[in-house]
Amino acid sequence: MKWILAPFIFFVLLTILFLNKIVTEERSLSNKIYPNVYVNNINFGRKTKQEVAAFFSKKNKNLGEKNITVLFEDQPIATFSAQQLQLGYDAQGTAERAFLIGRSDHKLSQLYQRFATIFNWQKFSIESHIDYDRSKIRDFINEYSEQRNKPAKNALFAFENGRVVSFKQEEKGLEINQENFISDFYKLTHSFEKEVKNRNIVLTSKVIEPEITLAESNDFGIEELVAEGKSDFSGSIPERIHNIILATSKFHGVLIPKDKVFSFNEIVGDISSLTGYKQAYIIKAGKTVLGDGGGVCQVSTTLFRAALNAGLPIIERTPHAYRVGYYENDSKPGFDATVYAPSVDLKIKNDSPASLLVQTEVDEANNLLYFRFYGKKDERSVEISQVTVYDVLPPLPDLRQDDPTLKKGVVKQVDFPAWGAKAVFDYKVTKNGESSFEKKFFSSYRPWQAVYLVGTAD
Repeated sequence: MKWILAPFIFFVLLTILFLNKIVTEERSLSNKIYPNVYVNNINFGRKTKQEVAAFFSKKNKNLGEKNITVLFEDQPIATFSAQQLQLGYDAQGTAERAFLIGRSDHKLSQLYQRFATIFNWQKFSIESHIDYDRSKIRDFINEYSEQRNKPAKNALFAFENGRVVSFKQEEKGLEINQENFISDFYKLTHSFEKEVKNRNIVLTSKVIEPEITLAESNDFGIEELVAEGKSDFSGSIPERIHNIILATSKFHGVLIPKDKVFSFNEIVGDISSLTGYKQAYIIKAGKTVLGDGGGVCQVSTTLFRAALNAGLPIIERTPHAYRVGYYENDSKPGFDATVYAPSVDLKIKNDSPASLLVQTEVDEANNLLYFRFYGKKDERSVEISQVTVYDVLPPLPDLRQDDPTLKKGVVKQVDFPAWGAKAVFDYKVTKNGESSFEKKFFSSYRPWQAVYLVGTAD
């Protein structure tokens, strides 16, 4: 009988001790977290919710002074402070989650969790991560994408009656990688859990390829921009600017076939009041006089510069008789080309692998003229030496001439002073290491005098 009662008594005593421990623990844990409850591998067992919340609130305070800077193409475009983003742990929510272990609404789960924590059967782990106001990042990336996203544009090439009437080179598009940025930003915020310091994040983009390229849009072998020429016509009178625009329009859309010699005079045609030109100053018979088409040489000069930059053979070029200020607004002396039909012309040869398309632009706001050649590049390289300017001479003394057609006291300037000089530069084009074209461009500018007409009439 004793042997039967002994195990029973032991079991009863063990049960009493078990229940007593539970009751004692329950009383002591009524407002505390159960034992063996860990948050981010830190044991918060027997701590109050307030203590857990205070712990994470302190971490949030350390984050408050830190910034995240967004970089795009190596440039900072935005900075977000932790306070702006409400960056931090959910202190109250984390405390609540830890406190709910052993207090589940599901009775069986509740009992198991209580016994498991109190008797050290199991460790309960909770993860708490830094979070932020994601709407701020979403709003930022949406707004920035609207500013920077650019659709790809297809090439356009329409050829009618020997001239290109519609032309547009393809343009690659750009698209901001929004979803990648949002994902990277989320990962970055988690790095603050290991080390609290200012951080940078790179915003990336991807290139959007056009569906139709220039090479696919034409049968002339034109694929890309080959070269550009530029000149500055600041200081021009309105009539001269009118003539520049009119003459330039004659060249826009012109195709120069492969191996053809191109004549400026042939394309520009008749230059007179009959074809819409106005009177502006030109050099004629050793004088600066008003004549139809003054300013056309700005166009030939710009074309000459484009041909040099393209490495094309210059078959014929004539410098001006004296230094014209317009051509030295943005260049050294010697990079000008005068034309005067029918004898004085600018001729270049297209020895490139394809036809050349001429595109022009007159930037009236900045007084700039552009000639652009589109075609196909090859392995040629262009060497243009520094300009040597020598034999510089001052302007000749002013000349005053009586003019009976002007009233007494009236003085009219009809010619303008210019310094004389000689200028020379070397031009060399090589293909595959072998010389293709060489020329020494020599310009001799006479000193020029100012001429004033003095009225003598009563």
